[in-house]
Amino acid sequence: MNQKSTAQVTYLGELRTEATHTHSMAKIITDAPTDNHGKGEAFSPTDLVSAALCSCMMTLMGIKAGGNGWDLGEIKAEVYKIMESSPRRIAKIKINFELNSNLDEEQKKIIEKTALNCPVAKSLSADLEQEIDFHWL
Repeated sequence: MNQKSTAQVTYLGELRTEATHTHSMAKIITDAPTDNHGKGEAFSPTDLVSAALCSCMMTLMGIKAGGNGWDLGEIKAEVYKIMESSPRRIAKIKINFELNSNLDEEQKKIIEKTALNCPVAKSLSADLEQEIDFHWL
């Protein structure tokens, strides 16, 4: 198997890492959150999981809309991550989407279904609650 890595990650000390995307060389710094011995000066790894879920959903919405020639308009979202302490894990991710679009009701349903079936959503544990709300403006 001749597969190139997705990322190279380096521990920088003081609970901070630097991940480099192998293809683009883009970098992401993570920092442990303040409630887990960190400085909270960057995304924590669990923050990235939550943001990745939202980004994946938005990306799939864009792919579906573009493939159908629909104008998706503007999408914004607020992402909430709720942690559990024993064991320490993400218990719930809540995403509130605001979509400013002129899609009809059937198109909106297709976009929502597409988002809910994104690869990140399907890769997360069934124990992790995903509460996704779509607000069409």
